[in-house]
Amino acid sequence: MTKKYLKTGCSKKNSLSVCMLSSGSKGNAVYISDGTTSILLDAGLSGIKIQKRLESRGLLPENLDAILVSHEHSDHIRGVGVLSRRFDIPVYINNKTHGASPGLGKINRIKTFDCGRDFKINNLKIHPFSVSHDAKDPAGFTITQNGKKIGVATDLGIATHMVKEHLKDCSMLIIEANHDPVMLEEGPYPWPLKQRIKSRVGHLSNEDSKKLLMEVKHDHLSHVLLAHLSEQNNSPEKAKSVVGEALNNSPTRLSVALQDICSEVFILAND
Repeated sequence: MTKKYLKTGCSKKNSLSVCMLSSGSKGNAVYISDGTTSILLDAGLSGIKIQKRLESRGLLPENLDAILVSHEHSDHIRGVGVLSRRFDIPVYINNKTHGASPGLGKINRIKTFDCGRDFKINNLKIHPFSVSHDAKDPAGFTITQNGKKIGVATDLGIATHMVKEHLKDCSMLIIEANHDPVMLEEGPYPWPLKQRIKSRVGHLSNEDSKKLLMEVKHDHLSHVLLAHLSEQNNSPEKAKSVVGEALNNSPTRLSVALQDICSEVFILAND
């Protein structure tokens, strides 16, 4: 069946399109398409909010070929079940995460994966890799097609050597810059929550993200999108200023994903 797009539809064949529908502690969702195959990586808003945000960018949820789940926290799975049932979308999830996600409800089309093993969703090559976070089996991903590679690593307390290896040679990176350490220390969160955020199974600070980017950047990295910013303990300006130091006047474009506003659609065209 031929896919339909609204007037402002953005998917183009022979390119990868990326749109961050939402990013932050209230919900996360990333749209990725090669013009033929379209997926959501996480669906942490309500089903209707995700549908409206897709439509605001000229996209239709009935065209989605899959929902890919990183881990079981509610800000990543809130809308997964309802979208899957409403539009008959298969859900790709690992076994431990599925077992820890009773709130998904009944999913008719479950596809399981193992971290460390490639799989394909039509034309998209997906590689899930383990990350350090306080969830059962949390995953980061690389998505490759048309000679372009997108690396996604949010919700991790430390960027391990393995994470860095997977994020090398990417055309676009979506990486966490969760908090400013001083704002976190002086902010209103209770002490145990502050300790969790700073831990090896918590979230990357702006400085952590800068160090990660310094190790994986290269001449053909076209976009970096900073994600999962804390509304209480960070600001887009702080995140961009600190992490931007890693790029040293590089032509790589640095942007910040927001909670309540869809990002623009980033197009990674073939050279």
